[in-house]
Amino acid sequence: MIQGHGDDLYKYAGRIVSNFSSNVYNRVDHSGLYRRLSERLEVTTAYPEPEPYSLEGKIARKYGLSAAEVCVTNGATEAIYLIAQTFRSQTSAVLMPTFSEYADACRLHGHRVKPFFSPEALPDEAGLVWICNPNNPTGEVRRKRLLEELILSHPDCLFVIDQSYEYFTLEPLFTMKEAAAMPNVVLIHSMTKKFAVPGLRIGYFTASESLVVRIRSHRMPWSVNALAIEAGHFLLDEGDRIAADVPALLDESKRLAERLAATGLVEVWPTDTHYMLLRLRIGKASALKEYLAGEHGMLIRDASNFEGLDERFFRIAAQTPEENDRLVEAVGQWGRM
Repeated sequence: MIQGHGDDLYKYAGRIVSNFSSNVYNRVDHSGLYRRLSERLEVTTAYPEPEPYSLEGKIARKYGLSAAEVCVTNGATEAIYLIAQTFRSQTSAVLMPTFSEYADACRLHGHRVKPFFSPEALPDEAGLVWICNPNNPTGEVRRKRLLEELILSHPDCLFVIDQSYEYFTLEPLFTMKEAAAMPNVVLIHSMTKKFAVPGLRIGYFTASESLVVRIRSHRMPWSVNALAIEAGHFLLDEGDRIAADVPALLDESKRLAERLAATGLVEVWPTDTHYMLLRLRIGKASALKEYLAGEHGMLIRDASNFEGLDERFFRIAAQTPEENDRLVEAVGQWGRM
């Protein structure tokens, strides 16, 4: 695990008032979830389900799958490591720049990691292909037709497609049923991202029954805790009422990108989501990060430790219009120093 993932609030002793650093939209009403969990605290005094059968069954019913095509995990990250473990000692091609845990998980389990930077440049020797879609940190969505062609033309490769941010785009993506019908595709999903509950660690993956059975066999018992299971049930039942208004959030993200570009201080990479990658024209992202945190109580993600990026890159996720306007003004002040 690299040092410097986003959302490092713990380093700033309560000084942060606006958090742009993770790809979570923070302005979600969790009051109903808090009530449900407070009413169910007694579940913490007993072991949870050894495998989260009830939550897997509910996800399957909601999305028209069989329970055997769903595996709930301790966040999307556990899914990544389980897949790498199941297919250990393979050659894994990772579409870069992207989330570091794909390569980290693969190296931990003896994979030879081959970075590539365009779907058309897929290494011939790849046994597994890791694609984040929408991508982190760029926000770019790889077009569904392009991915379909790639998957069909490489039937001997396993395609691991991380759709953790699928809720935050209007671009077409694979459905769970579509992926489950393909023998060489695993989709990763995240309730953490959709409902802004990163502390609960609720993820899952979907695939054909044979793939799920094979990968699930490596999951340790009780990996998903009882409160996370309770939260998962509540969010599947009630969560759509509290999740972000995605079209409005994307409109606000576009406005934020235009205002930041207008400062002349940053280049904004195209994005299909509410988060975006930016490159400073002058200075270092680490210096901007410390200035914004220290002087304005704002936290951004220094993206210089993504493979393929340099010290001028940072990432932000759009928040409320008021917070976004304050960020633009603060970046402008830093540029005038």
